[in-house]
Amino acid sequence: MKTVNFSRIDNKKFFRTLNKRVNTYFKENNLKRTGNWKLYSKAIVMFALFIVPFILILTLDISQWIKLLLAVVMGVGMAGVGMNVMHDANHESFSSNKWVNKLMGSSIYILAGNVYNWKVQHNVLHHTYTNIKDHDEDIDAGRIIRFSKHANWMWIHKFQKYYSFFLYGLLTINWAITTDFKQMHRYLKRKLSYGKFPNPKAEWTKLVVSKLFYYSFWIVLPIVVLHISWWKVLLGFFVMHYTAGIILSVVFQLAHVVPKTDMPLPDDKGNMKNTWAIHQLYTTANFAPKNWFINFYTGGLNHQVEHHIFPHISHVHYKKLAKIVKETALEFNLPYNEYKTTRMAIIEHFKHLAELGKNPQLA
Repeated sequence: MKTVNFSRIDNKKFFRTLNKRVNTYFKENNLKRTGNWKLYSKAIVMFALFIVPFILILTLDISQWIKLLLAVVMGVGMAGVGMNVMHDANHESFSSNKWVNKLMGSSIYILAGNVYNWKVQHNVLHHTYTNIKDHDEDIDAGRIIRFSKHANWMWIHKFQKYYSFFLYGLLTINWAITTDFKQMHRYLKRKLSYGKFPNPKAEWTKLVVSKLFYYSFWIVLPIVVLHISWWKVLLGFFVMHYTAGIILSVVFQLAHVVPKTDMPLPDDKGNMKNTWAIHQLYTTANFAPKNWFINFYTGGLNHQVEHHIFPHISHVHYKKLAKIVKETALEFNLPYNEYKTTRMAIIEHFKHLAELGKNPQLA
């Protein structure tokens, strides 16, 4: 795979200016860049949304429809833990204490994921090579969905604006079944890592053991120990994952696969036109920045611009930082992509899928 190099020339000193202003904000307000009581209390809420319904399903004599509804709530909680707790922790911004970040980052194991894989895919590939084909795996959905104009076109893509939403729900269940094994093989073979390269045998052992624990906790325990019908357990498991998968997929797509964001390619020598920070402005978009609930529930991932430029700052600060980032970007005549509402971003995303679904030769 060809190496990608970002430009080191920032004649206007955009990032230096922005970084200075952000540093000043934290210093003048005497704030840590990591999480605070708001984040910690929200973490309790998200874990409760995820775990409490599971306990109720296992212990209460309630109708199957209510249990299915509780499985949906579990999916909402599952996505909430991922966006608010696991995400910040594995960016090392949940807490100023490393052991707390490691503990909270390990919550990914009860979400069906793997820390090593997630850090490589997200922290290394996605945050470094945002929206660059063949480097950012988050815009690679295989052949079934065409997220980039640079991807190969197939006739089925004409219908992707209709079927993509239904496939989005399979995101996390794929983590649980196949994705982690494929990623670990690929990443270890390429010797990729976030920080020190790990021991491959130790990582494979951790993956297998964590998967066995995961299946035992969510599937074997209810069936074998509590004698719940296998099909009811699998149905609830699927509903939980499908709900979380739709939420997580949509939140991601609204930030990167919309008409306002670019998907630039390097030149023949692997060089990108812009510096890394400016590249982030062109390839990310915010949505519903003033919506309290969206800010709260998505863990600030609706402030994707701020997150991509300052990934080591906790999302609880993004709303305040947004004003600084936006003013600085406009001052330097650079883009600051945002959609005022979630609804508007969703509409634009599916319009974009429709455009990408057209045969490029005919277009």
